Parts: sequence; structure tokens; C-alpha cells
Amino acid sequence: MSGRSRHRGRGALQWRMTTKRAAPGTTARGLTPARRAALDILTKANRPVGAYEMIDLLAGESGKRPAPISVYRALGYLLDQGLAHRLASRNAFVVCGHAHEAGEPVIFLICDECGEVSEATSPELTRGLAGLTAAAGFQPRTRVVEIAGLCGRCATAEGKAS
Repeated sequence: MSGRSRHRGRGALQWRMTTKRAAPGTTARGLTPARRAALDILTKANRPVGAYEMIDLLAGESGKRPAPISVYRALGYLLDQGLAHRLASRNAFVVCGHAHEAGEPVIFLICDECGEVSEATSPELTRGLAGLTAAAGFQPRTRVVEIAGLCGRCATAEGKAS
């Protein structure tokens, strides 16, 4: 795999908001206060966050509990702009921490122990999925692979404990 990155900090996020590869409208100006707050929660969390957990976190920060629909709309915007991803297996969201093209298959390595999520792309996987879907006459809507297991740190810690 090439292009592996962890969801840490704002470096990749800043890259996505300023590069021409970012979706149109992906600028600080396009972020309403609700969208910015949702993005900030995902960036600070450094792990997958569910929508209702986000509501609780936003309420803790502002003292005001947002309506679920406003959180889902903010998350929908972040997904549409490529600033966040939804992890179907966790029913949760993470900030996009990796520079990849729109529609490019994304691989998530999800640690069952600590919850860390690493995001990666693979040219080999891209070619393989394109060939497979074309041969089947299938038109994919999404191309996301989620792999659950132990990250290197947790695997090492588990090995020492055994």
C-alpha cells in the first residue's frame, strides 16, 4: 500500500482545503459555524466519532445541544466535500487525513483495541477494483475497504503481555 496516513492534526486537512484536488467549495468560507464545529470535533477526536456522540461533544463545548438533523447535515457536507469519511462498520465519522483523488478507493485500517484509524490508498487496489467491477458490468457508488485488527502499537503491547 502506498500513501498511508493517520488521522492526526490539521496538516492533511489544510492540504485538502487549499489544493486544487479538493472538491469545489472546500474553503473556510464554505464552512458554516455548525460545519466548522463538526469538523473541529472530528479533528480533535483523533478517532471515529458517531453522530450522537458528536451531539454530546458539541453540547459539552457550547452548552447548547444541537438538533440531530443539524449535525447530520453538517456531516453530510463534510462527506460531500471530501473533508471526512464515514466508517460503515463503526457507524462513525473520521476527518479525512489523506490526500487522495475523488472516487479513488480508500482503505481504512481500524484498530479494535485503541480505535486508531489509518487511511491509505493503493494503485494496485484501484486497478484491481476497476477491472473487477468492469468485468461484472457493475457501476460502484463507493469504493471503501475497512480492515479491522490491531495496529502496530497494540499488537506489540499484546505480544509483550502474552
